[in-house]
Amino acid sequence: MFYAYVLKSEKHGYFYKGHCQHLEKRLAQHNSGMTISIRPYIPFKIVYFEEFESESEALQREKYFKTSSGRKFLKKMMAP
Repeated sequence: MFYAYVLKSEKHGYFYKGHCQHLEKRLAQHNSGMTISIRPYIPFKIVYFEEFESESEALQREKYFKTSSGRKFLKKMMAP
């Protein structure tokens, strides 16, 4: 399985969108500071994810999450 996911910084409220094959392993990598560009925002938690059969589908969904309509969709999905 592949995943498109959204992480939220627990300290700063920053959202990070990505895709991967091993979701929990990828979260651990982010929280260990292995991703330099988002290191200042750790720790992160998973706030949303979707499963896909192929990496190309997950990548396509990640790209959608980064569009204005994708951000609106995520805002609606994460609303209390």
